Amino acid sequence: MILLGLTGSIGMGKSTVAAMMRRAGVPVFDADAAVHRLQGPGGRLLPDIEAAFPGTTGPRGVDRVALGKAVFGNREALRRLEAIVHPAVFAMRRDFVRRHRAKPLVVDDVPLLFEKGGERRMDATIVVSAPAWMQRRRVLARPGMTQARLAQILKLQVPDREKRRRADFVIDTGTSRAETRAQVMTLLACLRARGIRYCRSCAKSSSTPKPPA
Repeated sequence: MILLGLTGSIGMGKSTVAAMMRRAGVPVFDADAAVHRLQGPGGRLLPDIEAAFPGTTGPRGVDRVALGKAVFGNREALRRLEAIVHPAVFAMRRDFVRRHRAKPLVVDDVPLLFEKGGERRMDATIVVSAPAWMQRRRVLARPGMTQARLAQILKLQVPDREKRRRADFVIDTGTSRAETRAQVMTLLACLRARGIRYCRSCAKSSSTPKPPA
């Protein structure tokens, strides 16, 4: 089994690429979705979150707006929240990987992969990227998003150029969906047939790994 870490800065199209991989039959662990389950109605982290941040949970689970106000821009509060959430997500990820260990490829979709040192757990990393102007346009189209909030989010993320430099593979979403899908399918086919070493060396000499012969 090859464990692939999939990441990308906000608005780069990571969720789109993850969905393409799922449709191609690759198991994808979605860290964000795991957090939503843990914090949703009846989620097992609700008591701990309420104790740490009173007034941020209710019958519908975590009040994301209230919790966001409690931690956004406050590093100490964010660390307290992460100390509650991260161990639970890690356990879910471990169980997911064990269930799919017979598969040739498993993807771990982690928004802050490089920021939290998660790349050390992976066999290889994939970064989803797009031009900065396209990223801004996508993000600012989201409800409630502002220039100031986007700037704050980007401060917490490793810059895209650095992620691209550190990644084993880069998927470009600054093009058509069909072209992005072709990149994804080519990479998956290469990894399944050739393995990481061959595909990595191939990727260094071209935009995407070559498909297997």
